[in-house]
Amino acid sequence: MTLSWLTLLEFEPPLVGCVISKRDHSFAAVEASGECVINIPTLELADAVVGCGNTSGADTDKFATFGLTPLPASQVQAPLIAECFANLECRVGDPSMVSRYGLFVLEVVRAWIKPDVKNHPTLHHRGHGAFMLAGETIALPSKMK
Repeated sequence: MTLSWLTLLEFEPPLVGCVISKRDHSFAAVEASGECVINIPTLELADAVVGCGNTSGADTDKFATFGLTPLPASQVQAPLIAECFANLECRVGDPSMVSRYGLFVLEVVRAWIKPDVKNHPTLHHRGHGAFMLAGETIALPSKMK
């Protein structure tokens, strides 16, 4: 799925806000099916990430073109990407802002990680060809359950 922006909205249930341009093939696919997978890549997949973002699934088999491996998801029909550090299986939880803003409120129904990957700086698009790597994780006291 090619998306423009995403953010965590809630922990319980786990909700993610995701903006997808109405011009993208992904918009129509998510709107029609009511589900998707958010794939979280690491730096090693940078070339594939840029390639996927610069092509359309309407006329390109992104798995074959960019050497990615589809895996079956357990809760949704969209495939996982084997090479990604994490995959989030999602269902549209609230479609009310889709037509006006392209904002899908997605409920994460299953999450996958590659436990054998210990150092996993994940790659995140910041817009206009700029990317960042996730930084160092620190633990601070929390009273949240």
